[in-house]
Amino acid sequence: MPWTITAAALHAALTDGGEIALVDVREQGAFSKSHILLAANIPLSRLDLDAAWLVPRRGVRMVLCDDGSDYAARAAGVLESAGYSDVSVLEGGISAWAVAGYELFSGVNVPSKAFGEFVEHAYHTPSIDADDLKSLIDREANVVVLDSRPMDEFRRMSIPTGTDVPGGELIHRAREVVTDENALVVVNCAGRTRSIIGAQSLRNAGLPNEVVALRNGTMGWHLAGHAVETGRSREAGCGPVSAASADWGRAAAARLAERFQVPTVDTATLAAWQGDESRTLYLLDVRDPREFAAGHRPGSRNAPGGQLVQATDEYMATRNARVVLLDDTGVRATAAASWLIQMDWPDVAVLAGGLDGGPLETGPAPQPELPAAREPAAITAEDLKARLGEDGVLVIDFANSLDYRDGHIPGAYWAVRARIAELTDHLPAASTVVATCPDGRLARRAAADMAERMGMEVLVLDGGTAAWQAAGGAMATGLERMTGEPDDVFFKPYDNTDGIEKAMQAYLDWEVALVEQMERDGTLTFAVYPELPEG
Repeated sequence: MPWTITAAALHAALTDGGEIALVDVREQGAFSKSHILLAANIPLSRLDLDAAWLVPRRGVRMVLCDDGSDYAARAAGVLESAGYSDVSVLEGGISAWAVAGYELFSGVNVPSKAFGEFVEHAYHTPSIDADDLKSLIDREANVVVLDSRPMDEFRRMSIPTGTDVPGGELIHRAREVVTDENALVVVNCAGRTRSIIGAQSLRNAGLPNEVVALRNGTMGWHLAGHAVETGRSREAGCGPVSAASADWGRAAAARLAERFQVPTVDTATLAAWQGDESRTLYLLDVRDPREFAAGHRPGSRNAPGGQLVQATDEYMATRNARVVLLDDTGVRATAAASWLIQMDWPDVAVLAGGLDGGPLETGPAPQPELPAAREPAAITAEDLKARLGEDGVLVIDFANSLDYRDGHIPGAYWAVRARIAELTDHLPAASTVVATCPDGRLARRAAADMAERMGMEVLVLDGGTAAWQAAGGAMATGLERMTGEPDDVFFKPYDNTDGIEKAMQAYLDWEVALVEQMERDGTLTFAVYPELPEG
């Protein structure tokens, strides 16, 4: 049995300044309904895939929690087998936390969302409502709309005339798009957080234009009855910027570094920290993913700056760890560091020289995994196409329920890996079982789990459902063969198939209320930095 910790002891641990990784191991949908503020969500289903990079130091103080089920205890066994040496479980789960008088939060990425609301209040970030912006656009006023989301979100829905400039790129690339200092600059996202942070980023950087956030983002635009665009791909670009933009960006970064006291470290210090087994280190490259893939420092991981601020808990699960940010010029790293420092990350620095000092690696960063007990045999997409439809051939898809709904192999059943023990009650008899998921990684682990429980060989689809599609395999949609409740993923308002407007309004109301609830919680505080004096 793992060690346990009481709610009171955990609350004290979260505020003692030491490194701690509080991990909620339930599925994301269940986590989003009610969780502890500073808990990172690493579902038991994905623990052996994601823990190694979200909680990289095996000796860190680690607390696991659930809703009083056996998930945390099972997760502790997985982690201890992989060499994590200081693992405990919250006694009584999140219910005991609430009984002790502490706050529980709904939603995901809550610290970052609450921070966005804090920034608006603390710095009085100005905003414009959808109707006023629509009027300006209709009369072709001098206005520039910058969408601070990644391109996949921009394509899904965007404001007419908007240009995609992800939040971490805004200071680096704004002068490429904003060529007239008299133009009104409007920054938007889907809701509120990245609109506020993006607008305030440009204001902190000293952009000479008037800069405002679009109040409530594209959701507010939609709720006001205005049409969004879909399928657009306008962007500020990728790669080097003009000399004028680069000069302005460096000057802006210098102002940010001075105002927010952003330290730098050299490569010798970084090397010493990388060899220090007593502290956790996150080395994060905050550039555009395409730039990262073209060449990055060995040992770094990609965390685009805007998304790092928007969803910090998805990149770093150990609180009070050392964080070193880097890019090619220091502009984007300094901007992201300035926000993390205000978000109560106490040990953040920018790597001087960024990409200098040695050969670079290309492609995506390796995805470290905890050791697997066994590797299942694989079946190719072509072989599965030939056999699909035969009696006794059964495909089980371990994608999240949203991805399964939007596309899966015809006839495939949907399942949650952490609930494999319950599968036999929902599946027909089979002579051949094939596990899949979008990229095949989770399915490999699930196939091994199923083989152990079912006493038969379970194959994994080589390359996952993506390989099936690449081979020309047909796809089905809908939630048609479910082996349980689809409570595994948090649905954004626009992921719903009905009641979208009601969900949007509820989401926006939830964001606004976070600051007050966070103050009641007391485990996280944000800092306000005064503006630099003129001259």
